[in-house]
Amino acid sequence: MQVGRKSCWRQMQASFYRLLCLIPTGFPVRSVNMQRSTDNITIRQGDTAIIRCYVDDKVSKVAWLNQSNIIFAGRDKWSLDPRVDLVTKGQLEYSLRIQKVDVYDEGSYTCSIQTKQQPKTSQLYLIVQVPANIYKISEDLTVNEGGNVTLSCLATGRPDPAITWRLLNPSAEPLDGEEYLDITGIMRNQAGRYECKASNDVATPDVKYVNVVVNYPPKIKKTQSSETQVGRMGTLQCEAIAVPTPEFEWYRDEARLSNSQGINIQILGTTTILMIANITEDDYGNYTCVASNRLGFQNASLFLYRPGTGRDINGSASVCQSPWLLLACFTCFFFKC
Repeated sequence: MQVGRKSCWRQMQASFYRLLCLIPTGFPVRSVNMQRSTDNITIRQGDTAIIRCYVDDKVSKVAWLNQSNIIFAGRDKWSLDPRVDLVTKGQLEYSLRIQKVDVYDEGSYTCSIQTKQQPKTSQLYLIVQVPANIYKISEDLTVNEGGNVTLSCLATGRPDPAITWRLLNPSAEPLDGEEYLDITGIMRNQAGRYECKASNDVATPDVKYVNVVVNYPPKIKKTQSSETQVGRMGTLQCEAIAVPTPEFEWYRDEARLSNSQGINIQILGTTTILMIANITEDDYGNYTCVASNRLGFQNASLFLYRPGTGRDINGSASVCQSPWLLLACFTCFFFKC
């Protein structure tokens, strides 16, 4: 196989030398400053490449070739590409300039020289680098807690870009994943904005984002009971976290409460407040706050009591235990009673 390649290269050289015989001698007579081995020239896509070739007074004919295609013969341009021209500073340089380089310009370029003694060639290989570009990324998504998630981030570039992921929470630590990021049994603390970065050191990394929403059932995190004198306003407060945002209901014993004379229920985002005006002896007792969404619900007991009875004013959250209240919670949630 190697013998075949050498034979092919000798045939190509012979063609170059025959070409040089046809080139007019109008170019200044000089010799060439040649590299003995093929050199690489690395250029970024869109930039200007100058492939240099230097000569002196022992050269009679020169030409530039790209593989088997003639680009310049002496000063005569054979290429139809308007981006290509010669750089001839003084009479010491016979360099090839390519503007707005693209990937199809990559390859070997040969500066071929005819001296009085023998022909010579200088071969250089042009490498075109392309900045990383993310061309496809997962859409924003919503998933229930415990589900499995796969995020994809596909990018191009030369050399091939490295792809990294981060969850932009306060720590923003790198995640194990490349083109695909797999999350098994996703938890609520894994919700947020995911960053995909593609980089290959050619230019500034390309960065795109995916927002992941994790649904989970309500959890009551804070309650506030009330110690209120007769004739005053009593206020009970209940706060819950959930995705989607929870809906709230209030119960006195097993009766659902609603806005009516003397009772005012307010819902402020994830917090609900039950206000009872002009407290009477009959208003003292146990109240229940229920937070629900389509994934489930949780309830907490709160107390409105007379000053001096010594109750703990901080109610505690607990799962609904009363069968009747369980039924009432589900019925009111689904039928919006």
